[in-house]
Amino acid sequence: MNMYPETGTSTWDWQAIADKALEGKCLSMEEGLAVLEAEDTELLPLLQAAFKVRKQYYGVKVKLNMIINAKSGLCPEDCGYCSQSIVSKAPVEKYSLLDKETLLAGAKEAMARQAGTYCIVASGRGPTPKELDQVVEAVKEIRATTPLKICACLGLLGNEQAERLAEAGVHRYNHNLNTSRTNYGSITTTHTYEQRIDTVEKVKHSGMSPCSGVIIGMGETNREIVEMAYSLRELDADSIPVNFLNAIPGTPLEFAGTTPAMKALRVLALFRFICPSKEIRVAGGREVSLRSLQPLALYAANSIFLGDYLTTEGQDVSADHRMIEDLGFEIEQRATE
Repeated sequence: MNMYPETGTSTWDWQAIADKALEGKCLSMEEGLAVLEAEDTELLPLLQAAFKVRKQYYGVKVKLNMIINAKSGLCPEDCGYCSQSIVSKAPVEKYSLLDKETLLAGAKEAMARQAGTYCIVASGRGPTPKELDQVVEAVKEIRATTPLKICACLGLLGNEQAERLAEAGVHRYNHNLNTSRTNYGSITTTHTYEQRIDTVEKVKHSGMSPCSGVIIGMGETNREIVEMAYSLRELDADSIPVNFLNAIPGTPLEFAGTTPAMKALRVLALFRFICPSKEIRVAGGREVSLRSLQPLALYAANSIFLGDYLTTEGQDVSADHRMIEDLGFEIEQRATE
């Protein structure tokens, strides 16, 4: 397949890239780097090609997700990007796992925001037996009283823990790879990249849907960004949140800077091409990196978070609803069960 236009210029034929993705073929490293390094003047043709792939699998639907920070701070891990880690000096609120009533109230708020998925996220290396019991109890009641899909993000899991969450009714479990295998040691030392892979495999084995993504802007090279996309394709993650580092004062990465908006959009296009049928979610940091270009992200991504993240603020919910409406897109309706 000729990836170059007949004019003989060095500009890539993005529609041919889209066709390759739709045929189920994986982009080469050269092609992936071409997406990331495309000129800014190529952005609209590139997004048009990414939208061709997105439309094939998701039409103009946008999936809405809401996070509740179910346990804040108190984490023994040393992740350099995280305001809740043991090495962070950021002044974040710290509290133990929220009680069932508060988690249920969060589910009601997710319903009010038209979210289809409610994400219960807790800081820490992994859930204690007591914390797992609390989450299981809350999930069972949420499942019994709402049509929401439940995503949990509680850290590293063992097989029995994953099976308990699946039996309780958790649809999806999130455990991000965050960065490339080669860059991982410069970001976190208290656990390994392989342990993250292992948790995602346990999630898949339990029957829960695997959710795993990345954080862009932590010193990785363009080649490593392509490798991240390859890793998630190989891992067969159903949902891929693409975060852009929101460098928080007091964290080791506070001076890392912000991913430029045009680069962020090229990253989203890359993940759509390499993981064409998967849910690509433009996630944390989108407001900071994309700024006024946020609507363009949805030509590649098909999913967003509504409201605030864990310790950082998100865009106003009504603004997200308007953004979707103004694009001519539609909110994905919750499935009734």
